[in-house]
Amino acid sequence: MAVRFSAVTANMPANVFERMDRKVAEARRGGADVIDLSKGNPDGFPEPFIREAARAGVDEPLNARYTPFDGKRRFLDAAAGWYARVHGVALDASRELFAVEGAVDGLATLFSVLLDAGDTVAFADPYYPSYHCMAALRGARELLLPARADLGWLPDLDAVPTDVWDDVRVLVLNYPNNPTGAQAPASFFRHAADLAHRHDFVVVHDFAYAGLGVDGQQVSLLEAVGVDERAVEVCSLSKMYAMAGWRAGFIAGSERIVDVAKEFHYQMGSMITSFVQDAGASALESDQSCVARLAAHYAARRAVVAGGLRALGYDLFDSPGGLYVWMHAPQGFDGDRFADTLLERAGVAVLPGSCFGHEGADHVRLSLLQPGDRLKEAVRRIGRCC
Repeated sequence: MAVRFSAVTANMPANVFERMDRKVAEARRGGADVIDLSKGNPDGFPEPFIREAARAGVDEPLNARYTPFDGKRRFLDAAAGWYARVHGVALDASRELFAVEGAVDGLATLFSVLLDAGDTVAFADPYYPSYHCMAALRGARELLLPARADLGWLPDLDAVPTDVWDDVRVLVLNYPNNPTGAQAPASFFRHAADLAHRHDFVVVHDFAYAGLGVDGQQVSLLEAVGVDERAVEVCSLSKMYAMAGWRAGFIAGSERIVDVAKEFHYQMGSMITSFVQDAGASALESDQSCVARLAAHYAARRAVVAGGLRALGYDLFDSPGGLYVWMHAPQGFDGDRFADTLLERAGVAVLPGSCFGHEGADHVRLSLLQPGDRLKEAVRRIGRCC
């Protein structure tokens, strides 16, 4: 007889990034020189002082033992210090912060403790695909809030009827946004928090791209609304410090939500590797000039790709943050067909906007995480192809 699996496995959507990895690998097996602009996988390297802290941590005998459930004290204090210096937010490191293995670990924990089957979770469309996957695995209903180009790819929160807000349990926000690169003003966050109090839901902010604005930096949710019982933020060290493979981040905000998230994670999760916490603490304790350099580096890459594509006549969103270029497919193409054409005829892999929901179906997302010469070559190929 066949092995029986749990009902939740029937609701697992395909991972769009793994699916694209397979398409790129297949093209390369066929001899294509593919420039892969489909991934949000940083090609940088942590700064020398961060790597040195990791090496020193490896040689610390106590780091061979299990780490504290909540995270090492120095790591939590460093996260609290980062919030205070960078965002002007005072947090209690023992009650309002919790160490997790990156943003997805933190988000999965929050989805698990805040949502039951049949509950409604709201997020902007386009969205990071994991939100859809997490909602499906929880059996939650989705309320998709259309982001509008004329609003800088932000959703109009006032367009949602009052009775619909009454049904929402969680609102997930993500700025700088993946995939669009949109940033949200403090007033947007304050409005969301006001709605949360009026309609009895929680605001979760996915702050994975903190510090990576082009000209100005994205405000923190907690900076905008304060430490609020209905507001929680998930931060990742992956993009800020090019530590994606090291897996480190934290949940911050509402003491009650953080406390319940801890209790769940004690049973269902594992802690960040000890010496990675040491390296992360050194990164968070620094003057953040390394983040500014990385942001400037990505801004220069953005200028190459966006400037080159605009010169070819393409319609692009002037993204104020993040690591991507959000581009409208040319006339006669939707995002899926254009992405397939670029891979087959130009050897350039991009993600179609349909991977991120309905509103971006006529768009594609291009990652900036390739060396400058490869980005220039990608622009040239796109010009020759289409």
